[in-house]
Amino acid sequence: MLRVLDLTSVQGAYRDHLPRGEFDVEAAVDIVRPIVSAVADRGEEALREFSERFDHVVPESLRVPAAELAKAADELDPELAAAFDESIRRRRQVAEELERDPNPAPAVLADGARVGLRNIPVDRVGLYVPGGLAPLASSVIMNVVPAQVAGVGSIAVASPPQKEFGGLPHPNILALCHLLGVDEVYAVGGAQAVAMFAHGVEGLCEPVSLITGPGNIYVVAAKRLVRGLVGIDSEAGPTEIAIVADDTADPAYVAADLISQAEHDPLAASVLITDSQALADAVQTELGRQVPAMKHLDRITTALTGEQSAVVLVRDIDQAVEVADAYAAEHLEIQTAQAEAVANRIRNAGAIFVGDHAPVSLGDYSAGSTHVLPTAGCACHSSGLTVRSFIKTVHVIGYTAQALEAIADGVEKFALAEDLPGHAAAITVRRQR
Repeated sequence: MLRVLDLTSVQGAYRDHLPRGEFDVEAAVDIVRPIVSAVADRGEEALREFSERFDHVVPESLRVPAAELAKAADELDPELAAAFDESIRRRRQVAEELERDPNPAPAVLADGARVGLRNIPVDRVGLYVPGGLAPLASSVIMNVVPAQVAGVGSIAVASPPQKEFGGLPHPNILALCHLLGVDEVYAVGGAQAVAMFAHGVEGLCEPVSLITGPGNIYVVAAKRLVRGLVGIDSEAGPTEIAIVADDTADPAYVAADLISQAEHDPLAASVLITDSQALADAVQTELGRQVPAMKHLDRITTALTGEQSAVVLVRDIDQAVEVADAYAAEHLEIQTAQAEAVANRIRNAGAIFVGDHAPVSLGDYSAGSTHVLPTAGCACHSSGLTVRSFIKTVHVIGYTAQALEAIADGVEKFALAEDLPGHAAAITVRRQR
């Protein structure tokens, strides 16, 4: 089912050989530009127009009433409610213990010369939760919890209205918002939701400082359009998994994990990197056995047979590590002998899942880690969504007159060397006092 790429004879420059799907954000930008402009100009009228056009339902109220959030939480299946609570608990514990930056003591550079650092949460964020092929209620947790731990004072959530739920977002999304104490929720989807957050809509939604959360290519294009006016987390593309595996891996586990990501989207990427032809063959057999039993058969088959998915054959685990770093997967699983040691050698991945019993599905829901991660190779320079994503770092500089005098000559010379005499004069006037 998966095509095979043999890199055993390739030396370096792996990116040119690795599978990647097409994700043309620029083409989508031209499509969403009039949507963003219409929301900026016409506000709620445009939101309702686009709701009818794209979601085929117009909510009675674009902001979801708090009573509907509480009702959705009350009507949760008790076992699902327990799963939600545990996922929230684990994500919050990781955020509080591993991700929250304390304010360190100032650096004292000389007598009377200090530079401190303050970590300040952004004032207001807009969190987008997809509702298309899969209503990703888990994204509510992954966006809201780190924002709350960071100390963000104002949090708004938007998710597409669903015709089958009377124009409200999916009940699980509403229930999680209620459980997390978020009562500003909008039944608005797609590019128009991004535009609403960025520009604000009079009488409905105040503009935000930062927009986070995954979405389809039109959501990504809208985020690109408004970046600069507001901050964004990333331009995330279709989801992807890479698995580094050797002949100790269980082919049934590997196949199931490749399928789990293919289930998200026909453009999802599933890549197996292995030095074992026997494992590759066994995984192909397992895919042939497991895929036909899947609910989303067509979606999975399209993803697994697409140009973005493949079995990549390598010489050995050393080359597998090099190939994995070149691919820089959103999700990287290590299913090898000495998996921990192999994982410690990886430099580029959104998240690393170590061993046979840490599948990506665990991270999607309840591992405690984030599942909002860089895609399309961006893990070589970017990180997933954490508490730090919602915090601005501000230097605080304090110098006495004596401390300034001690360094003034050098500052004046530096400024004059850059032909900025006004900069030098700002030092000199203080010395003359």
